Amino acid sequence: MLYDLIIRNGTLVTPTTLTQADIAVADGRIVEIAPAIQGTSDAEFDAAGLHVFPGVIDSHLHFNEPGRTEWEGFATGTSALAAGGATTFFDMPLNSHPPTIDAAAFDLKLAAAQASSLVDFGLWGGIVPGNIERLDELAERGVVGFKAFMSNSGINDFQASDDLTLYEGMARAAKLGCIVAVHAENDAITSLLARRAVASGQTSVRDYLNSRPVVAELEAIERAVLFAEETGCSLHIVHVSSGRGVDLVAQARARGVDVTCETCPHYLVLTDEDVETLGAIAKCAPPIRPKDEQEALWQRIAGGTLPMVVSDHSPAPADMKTGTDFFKIWGGISGCQSLLQLLLTEGHNRRNVPLTTIARITADYIAQRFAIPGKGRLEVEADADMALVDLNSSAVLRAEDLFYRHKHSPYVGRTLQGRIVRTLVRGTTVYLDGKVVSAPVGRLVRPQRQTA
Repeated sequence: MLYDLIIRNGTLVTPTTLTQADIAVADGRIVEIAPAIQGTSDAEFDAAGLHVFPGVIDSHLHFNEPGRTEWEGFATGTSALAAGGATTFFDMPLNSHPPTIDAAAFDLKLAAAQASSLVDFGLWGGIVPGNIERLDELAERGVVGFKAFMSNSGINDFQASDDLTLYEGMARAAKLGCIVAVHAENDAITSLLARRAVASGQTSVRDYLNSRPVVAELEAIERAVLFAEETGCSLHIVHVSSGRGVDLVAQARARGVDVTCETCPHYLVLTDEDVETLGAIAKCAPPIRPKDEQEALWQRIAGGTLPMVVSDHSPAPADMKTGTDFFKIWGGISGCQSLLQLLLTEGHNRRNVPLTTIARITADYIAQRFAIPGKGRLEVEADADMALVDLNSSAVLRAEDLFYRHKHSPYVGRTLQGRIVRTLVRGTTVYLDGKVVSAPVGRLVRPQRQTA
């Protein structure tokens, strides 16, 4: 057999096993996996000493194009993803202008992504007051699902969903067979605490952290779960920051509610004390919690109730990440390039999280949950999406190593384990040894869903 590509002697990381094997690729798909493939290829390389991970699927990030490309954009953002071993992403509907809340906005974003994306992509639609009748056209376009905010989004043209909007949006999404993802924080609690603090001149880092307590997250999760249970909607809670939040989701699943959750590297790596030290670069919402909450999240990953980790990459120009009033600073963290390395460093190296678990929480489970065919696994007939990693290599992350449009991140200065040697999207090498080596090859991925 003559294959398009053969990767030899790598250690394949699946959700269940580590296996040394060769991988053969043809027409963008994996066509054979064996200890010693007998065929040939004009494009062979030796992966001895490297671990071959399924390409990371980052299902939660903000690239802000069209409309706010000066904040990031698909070209720079997907270069960063490829440098971090990611091969697929799902872009959130807000931060771009117009936001993805109707078919026309979807088409604009699709055209921008097709022109510039180095890796494959899915697009989230949005639920906002007044657009429930537009959800059908977004579903027809192939959105991954619908995102709603239960608190202020920080973007004027993407309003928070009041309870009726969220309930009716979930009911419509259920009929369309679409998942709904929610930012779960109780807006009454967070906004009133924030106004109280600002009115009294309390605008420090600690004042901001205190204005968004864990109880605001817990109450909103319970409310969202109730709406999902009543409507029969599939629900996903984004960026859960507390162990108790994960537990609420697990309890709902145990009684039959179709609900899942995710967390992000910043909740697993940073603490509230780090935010006080780092300042604006580490501001996000929900905020980063104390050490005990961080360890609770790692425990849930180990126990299997926290099944995915995604970046929530939310970049902004440097002038939006400075200032003395912490409430006015943009609340987003740049981190998609470092996701896999942070999990290898803080999870595998420091906490003995199995590599198989890391493959599951960054790729396999995400593809399953969002019903994306051909993604997330190293198996025959799957897309040849791979990240080749040298686990024995480590380096200090420098600002100049970042591919973001704005080269700032709270992880700069950290020693990260696991050098990303090569990233392949459907068999095409897009990143190699520190450089982007391909033209944009990204394609739209669509979920396989069943309507009610």
